[in-house]
Amino acid sequence: MSQSKLLTRICQRTRLHLALWYGGVMGAILGLAGFTSYQMVAHAHWTAVNQELQSIAGTLHDSLEAKLTQPGQIEASVQDILPNLCLGDHPCTHSSERHILNAFGQSGYYIRLLTHQGKIVATAGDIPMNYLPDLRHQPKQILQDKQGIRYQRYTLALKNVSGQPWGWMEIGRSLQEFDDHLAILRWIIWGGFPVAILLVGAASWFLAGLAMQPIVNSYEKMQQFTADAAHEIRTPLASIQAVIESTFDTPLSEREFRELFTAIARQNQRLVRLTEDLLLISRLERHPRKSVEHPSVCLNDLLTDVVEGLLVLDMARSIRLSTNLPNQPIYVKGEPNQLAQIFTNLLTNALQYTPENGQVSVLLNRTFDQAVIDIQDTGIGIDSREQERIFDRFYRVASDRSRCTGGVGLGLAIAREIVTSHRGSIQVSSTPGQGSIFAVRLPVVEVNNGDG
Repeated sequence: MSQSKLLTRICQRTRLHLALWYGGVMGAILGLAGFTSYQMVAHAHWTAVNQELQSIAGTLHDSLEAKLTQPGQIEASVQDILPNLCLGDHPCTHSSERHILNAFGQSGYYIRLLTHQGKIVATAGDIPMNYLPDLRHQPKQILQDKQGIRYQRYTLALKNVSGQPWGWMEIGRSLQEFDDHLAILRWIIWGGFPVAILLVGAASWFLAGLAMQPIVNSYEKMQQFTADAAHEIRTPLASIQAVIESTFDTPLSEREFRELFTAIARQNQRLVRLTEDLLLISRLERHPRKSVEHPSVCLNDLLTDVVEGLLVLDMARSIRLSTNLPNQPIYVKGEPNQLAQIFTNLLTNALQYTPENGQVSVLLNRTFDQAVIDIQDTGIGIDSREQERIFDRFYRVASDRSRCTGGVGLGLAIAREIVTSHRGSIQVSSTPGQGSIFAVRLPVVEVNNGDG
């Protein structure tokens, strides 16, 4: 199995595990939230029902006791309070529109007045069917009739105006509206739960993909880096091997031996430089901002030294290399050799890609608390689509041209890592056929006279 297929399988399996964990956790949270919401709504509604029934029961109880005289008997004045009251246990013949407690504007209530022996004296409202009234020892109870409708009931003792025991008052109300409301709420919760789980599952799969993407990108970059490094190392090794093999069967003169050893030394130097660059990048990535007290470095002097060192190169002889530095010294904190390498790499690239009689300029300015170093050239320029990738390791805009100049695509990557480690930034602006400008920004430090 190829590495790409193995990576795909591992990523898909890991993504599935993450999605299942996300979905499981979110499902548990949604389930708990739904259950809690249901309990809170049910409790609030039930509390409202109880308070309403208790309030009406208390009002009726006090009103009736003020009208009752003889135990077990209903006076005419009682019907002023309950106009639809039916005497005895006979079915009430009043119109259903005139329900009990019409003064309170309520429906679904019923009332029964009973003697101490449990004999029904009067009734009103929709009495529950098939339920036993001999439950007076329980002042509060939930009943259920033949049709399955539940009722909340209160039983209170009654006294007459003289304070003598009169009997019992049983008042209740239908809980059908309450139960229907909770049934609808349960349907919404349990019916919506699968839909919510599906949405959570889709979101979990998407989020797991986002969480895996940096890992996949990192692995792909590592694979690409390994392949690029192996390729760059193989090239000089192959050259050295070819030179060595050519000496086995062919007699060579001293001059030819020198040429062969010079070629081997050149390829070996390329390997040494590549190894040093890779070690530098690795060290900078592991410790991008290592807390070391760097000395103050004068950029004016540093840039002058770098430019003078490059003027002796063959590729600089046909190109005008100039500097434009301010009279006032500008200082930054940093490691001098690394700072010099930034501008050496940038200027080397500018010289390599600038044609004969072209110009490369180094400009130094200060903007507020930053030093701005511009490396300008009149070279071939960089396409806008490639400007975002030129700081990647081993990336070359023009591979064949870069190979002719000996580059391996690490110069700009090293420059960016060094600038980042010095808490600075580097940007490029370029127009194909006109040239490029690399702008390096570094934080400025103030140095008193005599310091630095």
